[in-house]
This record gives sequence, C-alpha cells and structure tokens, in this order.
Amino acid sequence: MRHATICRGGKRPGAVEGQKQRTITANFILATLDIALNWLAKGFRLSGRQMERRLAAVMIADVCGYGLLTQADEEGTCARFQTDLHDLFEQRITAHRGRLIKTMGDGLLVEFHSVVEAVRCAVEVQRAKSASRGVDEGRLEFRIGINLGDVIVEGDDIQGDGVIIAERLQSLAEPGGIVISGTAYDQVEKHLDVGFVFLGEQRLKHVEKPVRTYRLWVDQTRPAKAKVSARHPKRWAALGLSAVVLAALAAAAWWRPWAPPANTIEDQPVNLSMADKASIAVLPFANVSDDPKQDFFANGMTDGLVTELAQVSGLFVIARNSTFTYKGRSVTPRQVSEELGVRYVLEGSVQRAGEQLRINAQLIDSVSGGNVWAGRFDGSLSDVFALQDKVMRGIAEALALRLNPDQQMASGRKETTVPEAFDAFLRGWEHHRRTTPEDFEKAVPYFEQAISLDPAYGRAYAAAAMVYARIYLWRWHYQLGISRVEARARAWQYLRTAQKHKTALAFQATALLSEADWQHADALAELRQAIALEPGDSWSYALTAFVLTCAGRPAEALPYIRTAMRLDPHPPSFFVYVLALTQFSLEDFEAAAAAARDSIRLNPKDDGSFLLLASAAGQLGHRTEAEQAVARFNALRLSRGGIAVTLSAYPPLDLQNQQIRDQFHEGLRLAGVPETLMDADSNLRNQLAVGEARSLFLGHQLRGRLLDSGEEHQALVSTDGIATLTGDWASLGAGRMTDVEVRFEKDAVCFLWLKTTNLCGVVLRNPGGSRARENEFIWYHGDRAFTFSQIR
Repeated sequence: MRHATICRGGKRPGAVEGQKQRTITANFILATLDIALNWLAKGFRLSGRQMERRLAAVMIADVCGYGLLTQADEEGTCARFQTDLHDLFEQRITAHRGRLIKTMGDGLLVEFHSVVEAVRCAVEVQRAKSASRGVDEGRLEFRIGINLGDVIVEGDDIQGDGVIIAERLQSLAEPGGIVISGTAYDQVEKHLDVGFVFLGEQRLKHVEKPVRTYRLWVDQTRPAKAKVSARHPKRWAALGLSAVVLAALAAAAWWRPWAPPANTIEDQPVNLSMADKASIAVLPFANVSDDPKQDFFANGMTDGLVTELAQVSGLFVIARNSTFTYKGRSVTPRQVSEELGVRYVLEGSVQRAGEQLRINAQLIDSVSGGNVWAGRFDGSLSDVFALQDKVMRGIAEALALRLNPDQQMASGRKETTVPEAFDAFLRGWEHHRRTTPEDFEKAVPYFEQAISLDPAYGRAYAAAAMVYARIYLWRWHYQLGISRVEARARAWQYLRTAQKHKTALAFQATALLSEADWQHADALAELRQAIALEPGDSWSYALTAFVLTCAGRPAEALPYIRTAMRLDPHPPSFFVYVLALTQFSLEDFEAAAAAARDSIRLNPKDDGSFLLLASAAGQLGHRTEAEQAVARFNALRLSRGGIAVTLSAYPPLDLQNQQIRDQFHEGLRLAGVPETLMDADSNLRNQLAVGEARSLFLGHQLRGRLLDSGEEHQALVSTDGIATLTGDWASLGAGRMTDVEVRFEKDAVCFLWLKTTNLCGVVLRNPGGSRARENEFIWYHGDRAFTFSQIR
C-alpha cells in the first residue's frame, strides 16, 4: 500500500470556511491513520521473514523551494503537487513500467526494473514541465536524481544505499534538471539520445566513497558547439563540442539555470518571476560610526556574512566583488536584483564605538519590495563572529532554509579570540582584495601583525600565504625586494599552519604554488577541495579555469570561468583576464580581445591584460591597437622597476601547450614586440655612454637583484677597475669572483675573469627604478637583466 499524501486537493470555490476546515482536519486524521496502519502492517509482514535485497533503478523527484511555496499558499501548492503527481508523473511511471513507492509531502520515490526506462521517464517529465514554462504561472519545478544500486526491500518500501545516493543526487540537480550516478550512466549512455555532462566524483553526505555523477541535457539532444575561430574549422569542431559537453561542470549543485551564461561582463536583465527564491546579494554594510576610517571594518563584516551565507545549503549568494560595486551608490533592491539575478537583497549598517558594536540588517524581497526579516544586534568586538551567526541564522529561518549539522556545529565558531588580530586582518584584507603588487606589499604587514597577536589565527596565515603565492606565480617579487625563491618559501612557511585550519583560501594558495611549478594535476586537486569546502567562493572556479587553460585544456576551463562569473556578475579583472586567456587558447581571438579590453577597463593597472590584448589584436591584424597595448604594458612595467617586453624574455604565462605558446608569441611579434631588449627603441634613449658607465662603476659599490629571479648580486669595484663580484653576478664562480677586470668596450661594460671569461652587457637607466629599491640601472647581458644602484 502506498503511503497516503497529506495534500488531498486544492481550493473549492463556494465552499464554506467551516466545512473547509473540517475537511482538512478529517483528511489529516485519515492520512495519519493510513500511515500508522501501513507501518503496522509492514511490521507484521517483516516479522516472519528476512529482508530482501535487489538491484534497482531508483528515481527521486523533489519540489524546488517547497517550504517557501507552502508559506505563501499552502493549499494551492498541495493542489499543484497533486495535479503534477496524477497528470504528469503517474502516467509516465506506468508507461515506463515503474512503481511509485511513496510520496513524501514535496517529493516522490519511484522504483524501475530498467534504468533506461527510469531516465526516459525523468526526461519526459522535465521536458513536459519545460514546455509549460510561461504558460503556467504557478507551476512547480522538480529536481530529479536517479541511481542504479542495491536496495533493501521492506514490504512495499525500499531503503538502503541505492535510495540514499538517489536522494543526494536529486539535491545536486538544478531546478528542472536531472542528475544520475555513474552506475546509471554506464547503462544508459548508448541507449538514449540525450547529452550528458560529467560533473566529476562527488562526495555525498553519509556515502563512504565518492560517486561519479552526470547531468542530463534535458532541453536538447546534443549540446551546441562553442564559438571558435574559423581559422581551423575541422580541428576545432570536436573541441567546440567538448567545450559544451563540459558546460556547467562543477556548478550543477547550485548554479541557477534561469540566469543565462555570461558571454561578456555586460549586465543582462533577469526575469525575477523565474528566479530561484533562495538567492541573495549582500550589499556593503554602511559604516555609521563616528570614525569614517572604520569603513574597512564594515567591509570586513560584509565579507564575513557573504562567506557565512554561502555555506547554507540551498542558498545562492552573489560574491562580494559584485555587491561592492554598489558601495556609496544609491540603488534600489529591485535594481540590484535585476542586475545580479537574485530574489533577495540584504542591506545593513555597522556602528563601532571602541570595542562596542551594533549591527542592523534587513532582508528585502525585491519582487514585493517588502521586508522579509530585520534584526538589530549589539555586542562587543569579541562577539563579532557570534553576531554574524545571528544574522545568518535569521536569514536562514526567514527563507525556511535548513542548516545542516556541519553548519550547526560551525555556528559560533570563532576565527580568532583576539579582537586586535581580527582588526589587523581586516585592514590587510582591504589591500589584498585589490590584487595589485603595490597593495600586496601593504597587506603583508597587517597579516603578520594579526599572526603575531594570535598565533592560532588560521585565516591570517592563509591570507599571508596567498599573497606570497601570487607574488611567486606572477613574478611580483621585485616589487617587494625579495627573490622569487624567497616568496615561495614564505608562502609555504605560512601554509604549514594554514593547512591545519581548513579554508578555501588555504587550498587556493596551495594550488597556485603547484600551478607556478607546473604541477597542474596537484593544483586541480587542491581546487577541488576548495570548491567542496566553500562552494560559493567564486575564486576557486576562476583559478580552476586558469589552471586548466595553462595545462592546455581550455575547452574544459570555459564552464568554470562561466560559473565564477555567474557567482560574481560584476567580476574582478582577473576573472575576465582568465576568460580572455581561455578564449585566446581556443583561437577565438575576437572574443579574447574583447574580454582583455573589459579586464583593462576594470583594472588599468593589470599589465598582463595589456599583453594578452596585444597578442590577440596582433593575430587579428589590428596593428594600431596592438602597438598601443604594448606601449601601455611597457609603461606599467617600467613604472614598477621592470623592463620593456621582448620576445626573448616576455613575462611567462606557463602555457603547457606548445601550439598555444607559439600563437601567443606570434601575436606579440605581429604587435611589434622586438626580439631582444637591444632591438627596442627605448634602449637608445636609456643607454649610458661610456663616460657615464665609468663614473658609475669605478671606485664604487654596486648592489641589486636579477630581475627575473630576484636573486641578489653585488660588485665592489676599485678605482683602477679591479672588482670582486658576488651573487648572480658571480654565478660562474659559484657565487664569488675576485680579481675581476672591469673593461669598457664601446657601448658595453665587461667583466674579464681568469683572463678567459669575458661577460659583457650594456648599461641602461631604469625609468621606474629607485635608489631605495636598488634598481636605478640595468646591466643587460644576453636575455638577463641585472638591476642595481650605486650604494657607496
């Protein structure tokens, strides 16, 4: 006997209110008795025999947002569920020889003898629901999960791992979607004319081993091809198909299908009537303290709430970068919702007076314009994490979202018990989020201060590690006056402690270090853990796309960067740069150039985007734009103490695929980038004459660093031209060379050692150098640039 469902029908026009109430009460009593008798009979049936096990195809369907729908219209929602059950599911279940085991208020459990029939049934259901979109305003959306596995038969019911896995797969599906297990996929792949997207091995709650999972393309039999350049149509046709077959990778658990993929960073209107009701944007909290310098603290509170809310299952949260674009602007919740594609907007304020805090917050429904929830919380700085938890819990309760056991345990857990350490961390984080070498240099002392105040502050260690990991990867070490090796060593020094406190940030930093060492598989493994731990962190997806592109797998990278940009509709420039790099790697140079322009617009200090634009424009034959991009890249590099780009020593992109590297190199050549620094026009303007070089070297002590590695070198030169060289200047002599003769030959300064070794190089002024950084001059030898200053 099937479990009776509590919903017994919809509203009846003309019925008297008292009769309606009596009918509902009677139905509830009958349903309760029905369930009790069913379980009693089941007990008698099982008492005399052993439980049966068998292999079965299990399908579980669940209504999306059922809790919120019933709050708004309980009887109407029940009636619509009953209609879908009888008119949509039961007919197709029977047609495909399935058995409806039971309904569960907002879902149903079905068993099939054939997994092919189970999937066909699910596809027909979802296609029928899709066809009613726009016709049936109040229609319900279902998530469906299907698994082929072992079940335990108890009378008319089934239980066991086979059912549990189907339930977990259902929770991974998007509204209107279907997710199946690998065991089901192995049986249906060749028998159904539908597309499949591999979502990787997912760790499911209460399931011991990871489960292979696949998403079905419900609305089309085959994914459309990705747009690529027509330069090599045959070669890229298969690659375009692969790109879309992998679309939505890693995002199906919470990526909203009602929002179109971001092809550019331009705003797109969103139909809020179709939006997932559990979607939210947290606007920057206003600083209403007497001290305007407390803005950093209000920003930090906003960051913390975004991170907390992103952990709540069933809640889609826009990343902080996009919401911070509204800071200081007068906007309506409706405008924010339309631009970011969310239903709810959280806004509030932070007031700080010494150690005392007050947080005001209100949750607004952008459709109705009304307040869903509001709260005021008072406490001290030491209570800051508890106050964040209270806000998070209030929102979860208002939206009828359940906190899982891990979130319940995490509630009230503090990052640090030292208020001053938290204060220092937030000051550093303000600089860290800007992602420029200048701001990284300013961020480090704050993170180090936070660590010294609280040696157990895991997130501060992770932040410091991330700064040095990015410095190591992007070769910004010269900005901090350290070697590249030293940057890597400092990153690992902080990571050893950060890894004891599981955060997505720590996994991201570890991944960047692996990527910088070309350990792509290790980097991807770290980023998978980051996504599993904090699925709402857009940076994990963007970094995954970056690693995949560098590893020569740009088609696989596209869905990851799309996911990052859905989480962050106003993305940071790095995200758009990754999109440009991925499109360049797919030979879609038009799209790459457009994305590079957008990245530059977002962050004119990002020199890498200028170089990428130069190469893409060079490939397109846009010589003027390409040359301008090269000039702006060089201006930035020189202002930071670097050197102009050359083909022999352009900043490496760590691209593993030789063909992509060659295309990038060729694009720069077409943009007019010289082969070596000696071929550059700037060389003629900045080169020292022989007399100037003599005055600079003879009788002085010179010190500086090798530009690409940051390793230190020094020269002590007597007035008669005999020198002692150390560091990289003396690499041939294992770090020290004495009795070296300094010669000035035409336009070069040469070091003659042991009468046999003659090392020559031109000396240039470094336009962006300074005495403080010991990089006012460059001795350019071969492809290596030795920066230095006269220190005595």
